[in-house]
Amino acid sequence: MAMKMKNFEDRELVKLYINGDEKAFEALLMRHKEKIYRFVYMKVRDNALAQDIFQDTFIKIVNTLKAGSYNEEGKFLPWAMRIAHNLVIDYFRKANKVRLISESSSQRDDFNIFHTLKLDDENAHEGIMREELESQMVDLIEYLPDNQRDILKMRIFKEMSFKDIADLENISINTALGRMRYALINLRKMIDKHELVVHY
Repeated sequence: MAMKMKNFEDRELVKLYINGDEKAFEALLMRHKEKIYRFVYMKVRDNALAQDIFQDTFIKIVNTLKAGSYNEEGKFLPWAMRIAHNLVIDYFRKANKVRLISESSSQRDDFNIFHTLKLDDENAHEGIMREELESQMVDLIEYLPDNQRDILKMRIFKEMSFKDIADLENISINTALGRMRYALINLRKMIDKHELVVHY
């Protein structure tokens, strides 16, 4: 029977599985696992993570089929790929792609608070999510104490050097660096509170 199933079309295997034939699903899995795993891996570039998302994809496929919610007969692979793609998007939404540089790095002239992790083949959806996240972080900056917020804005948005900031504010460079450091610490606390996960 297993050998015979190799000749079945996807829609036939789906129908058999919905009717209780577990071997039919095994045949679907064996037929498409490499394509789906490779698709996920190309997005995340991490074997362990790709394996987790791949397994979650097939759990979701099983649950959808068993619930009788599958209605794309004959288009199993594109449907399965969409589920995998959505799970990849979900992962990046939860883990997000913005990394906050440690406060010690704020002394470097090439410092930038928004260090965006580049994804291969970043699609429009992922780009929008990144912009949304950065926008939320910019909003949080407004809640910092005035002296911290002003220095952060001058450093990030105007790309001023700490020497120029110190001269403008009539403070020492060390004081400017200190305020920047506390601004980043406070921003991290707000990010945690608002559940915007950052990687240190």
